[in-house]
Amino acid sequence: MKNESIKCTIKSCAHHAKDENYCSLDHILVGTHEANPTEKACTDCESFELKKGCC
Repeated sequence: MKNESIKCTIKSCAHHAKDENYCSLDHILVGTHEANPTEKACTDCESFELKKGCC
C-alpha cells in the first residue's frame, strides 16, 4: 500500500509502491554520509532496502 506522504522514484527499493512513485513505509529515516551536509547529494534514505531479485 502506498503512503501518499512519501514520494519515491527508486524502483529498486523493496519499499517502492510498485506501479506508483510512492513509498509503502509509514515513515522513513533520512540521514547523511557527511559530517556537515551542504547539498542534496550528501543525504541518504536510510530506510532503503534493495528489492530481492533486483538488478
